[in-house]
Amino acid sequence: MMTTIQLEPLLGKTLDELTQLVKIEKLPSYTAKQIAEWLYKKKVQSINDMSNLSKNARTQLSEKYQVGITFPHQTQTSIDGTKKYLFKTNGGQFIEAAYMPDETRNTLCVSSQAGCKMGCLFCMTGKQGFQSNLTTGEIINQIISIPESDTLTNLVYMGMGEPMDNIDEVLKSIEIITSPWGFAWSPRRINVSTIGLLAAMKRFIEESEAHLAISLHSPFHEQRKQLMPIENVYKADEMIELLKQYDFGNQRRISFEYILFNDLNDTTHHVKGLAKLLNGLKCRVNLISFHPIPNSPLKGSPHEKMEWFKSELEKKGITTTIRKSRGLDIYAACGLLSTKELLKQNPDTIDF
Repeated sequence: MMTTIQLEPLLGKTLDELTQLVKIEKLPSYTAKQIAEWLYKKKVQSINDMSNLSKNARTQLSEKYQVGITFPHQTQTSIDGTKKYLFKTNGGQFIEAAYMPDETRNTLCVSSQAGCKMGCLFCMTGKQGFQSNLTTGEIINQIISIPESDTLTNLVYMGMGEPMDNIDEVLKSIEIITSPWGFAWSPRRINVSTIGLLAAMKRFIEESEAHLAISLHSPFHEQRKQLMPIENVYKADEMIELLKQYDFGNQRRISFEYILFNDLNDTTHHVKGLAKLLNGLKCRVNLISFHPIPNSPLKGSPHEKMEWFKSELEKKGITTTIRKSRGLDIYAACGLLSTKELLKQNPDTIDF
């Protein structure tokens, strides 16, 4: 029986990795930059399309490697223009990316893991449990395989998974996106979310220039612990103290994501708690509507309450925005579309 050779993807390799690869293959050193240009600027789908490589070089590379682009398994389009893309990973799991067009920007929300181990009460992805870390190539693939790839203006790591729990691959993907040999984006076009894994946060702050968004959802230890078990390990006040050790300058932004739950974390008491917790830190608070998930006791705050909460925080001197809800008709909450697909294939995968 003939054994099928598993070809290694080139997508997701940094210039240093490509340089090492061509050295091993005994190809000219300049071939590494040529491959990087074909992968990240011209976005080719096949090694045979890398026309400035010699025919022998292309044949040699094709025996061991492939570009590694995979296209969405499924697409859903909202009436507001939002698109949810469902991808199948190399390991057979499902992940999501969300494209959100607006008047002045086209933002893509990418995943960094299949599933998640953090178990936040309000998150559908957490109900799947942790399945795998995405490779750098699987992260980059979400960006270059969609029809809107060339028109993207902003990128947010706020999809499935906890980016700081996959920090090596996330940092590599940011290197590819921001390097001159890669996409050559400004890091100010990138925002990475975390629930607060301190050691990885420290690395992210020191090794990248991208914006940082922290999921907070309550300023109080006991309540945040109920919503987000990570509070048992990394407390919110410890995160704030870490952030105060750094000078982020005027260009790099720190924001706090705050989902408003009706009569739970949307009171005057919480306004005062947030003002106390964030005192002395230059930041903004993004208020987010709760997208309901199955069998959750949580209810989102009405819009009027969100406007009131925003006004009260601004009175405390905290820059506050209300994030526009998108894609409500296409499984908007992160993890819903992939969960639906998982259940279709194996009804016993997730226990609600």
